[in-house]
Amino acid sequence: MECTATVTVGGLTFAANAVGAGRERAMALPTISRARDLLASLIGSLHIRQYGTQWNGEDLEEIPLPPETWMLRPDPSTTRVHTLSWTFDDLFFYGRAHWLIRTRYAAGNFPASFQWLPAANVGVVADAIAGNAPVGPYTLTYNGVELNTADVVSFWSPLQGILTNGARAIVTAEALDRAAYRTALSPLTAGWLKQTGGEPLSAEELTELADAWVAAREGNAIASLNQYVDFVESSASPEKLQHLESRQHQALELARLANIPPYLVGAPASNSMTYQNAAQAAADAVTFGALPFLEVIEGTLSSEQVTPRGRLVRLDRSAWLDNPLNTLTGQTETPVGTGGTP
Repeated sequence: MECTATVTVGGLTFAANAVGAGRERAMALPTISRARDLLASLIGSLHIRQYGTQWNGEDLEEIPLPPETWMLRPDPSTTRVHTLSWTFDDLFFYGRAHWLIRTRYAAGNFPASFQWLPAANVGVVADAIAGNAPVGPYTLTYNGVELNTADVVSFWSPLQGILTNGARAIVTAEALDRAAYRTALSPLTAGWLKQTGGEPLSAEELTELADAWVAAREGNAIASLNQYVDFVESSASPEKLQHLESRQHQALELARLANIPPYLVGAPASNSMTYQNAAQAAADAVTFGALPFLEVIEGTLSSEQVTPRGRLVRLDRSAWLDNPLNTLTGQTETPVGTGGTP
């Protein structure tokens, strides 16, 4: 069972996800699952770099520096890809993410390792919330246990989590999927039973008759009716019974919710993909979908809670932005001298 994160503002507690079971239900929708996995794979594949800064009279220069140990593997118990991917996942669904500082360097007391905390298990208590971020002092709890906020690096997304602002779109898509699922499970041609004579049947008797009809057809292609009951076949087309048009439209709505170009998740769109613009697919995913999350991760890791003043932390996306097809085929080059990343 998925835990529900809570946000408490001014003594009032709100559920952080507004779609019931939340993430599990959203991920059961192929469009959401595809959008999430596409963006998570893009962000999770990036290496973490750090830079010093220097003003040259016209621009602020970024000077490459050797990576800290945690930049190669933020959480020693798992991979960098896992930590970054699930940090994005929390930002995407809940609008916030959290890393617990596990160890610190002796010199400077800066973090040396982290542990990702699932946002669904983290509660936020604050006097006020602006966007997704608390205003003023706040407290955090993990599974009901209060945490020292100085030991937690919190990422506050600039975008509302889709479980909140996309609740209606997700529930609508669920309803359409359930209707199509019921149609797919039925062994019968769509239609209804109609009593044409005899003593009128009660509602309970009509229900029993319909259930018996379905049960007989499930076990045998042949069923029987007496002279007082007819089977009327529905004239609705299979496309209507499967709600194909409505489900396609809702897939487009979910692509909009995820801020990702529809063609990347197979949703119908007015423009068609061609060989000439297919090479822009990865760049489009970054520009329209991943960029806000990249910026908030970089900005948070560049804060003085994590790195010394004057340092900048970047997720190195230059390789797959220069040649998007490299990323799509898994052939991204690693710059010489940066070292391998677990």
